[in-house]
Amino acid sequence: MRHGKSSWEYPVDDRDRPLLERGINDAHLVGKHFESQHIIIDQAYSSPANRALHTAMIFLRETNFSLSKFQVTEALYDFTGDSVMRFIKALDDIHDSVVIFGHNYAFTHIANMMGNDYIDNLSTAGLVEIHFQIENWSKALNGVTKQTILPKQLR
Repeated sequence: MRHGKSSWEYPVDDRDRPLLERGINDAHLVGKHFESQHIIIDQAYSSPANRALHTAMIFLRETNFSLSKFQVTEALYDFTGDSVMRFIKALDDIHDSVVIFGHNYAFTHIANMMGNDYIDNLSTAGLVEIHFQIENWSKALNGVTKQTILPKQLR
């Protein structure tokens, strides 16, 4: 999931940029919609950037996810997708279903590289669900895009 719409109005470091009200609302919308599908999430990870972390907290609260299975990782503060790809391939194989929160261009690139549906640009608070027929995350590459949830579809 890409982080919600963030603000550029404050003179803060990129990592500290907050969500706009729209970003907060969109994270709630996507989280509620995802929860209605009763999809089990084994583990969740987020970039340490404020906007990604805040999006993760809102989404995970909407899905009643236990925060004991949540971690912040520097590897997801990535804009190219290289670090995100290495992170995915290094996931613990005990987890069948994982959600990650981060940034563009990385998340559009990963969705297009690993899924089978082309996405021109993953919008803010957009979520792409990709399924893999693998036993080991290290083999994750050619998955099936099960769904793309965009806030504008839910408003």
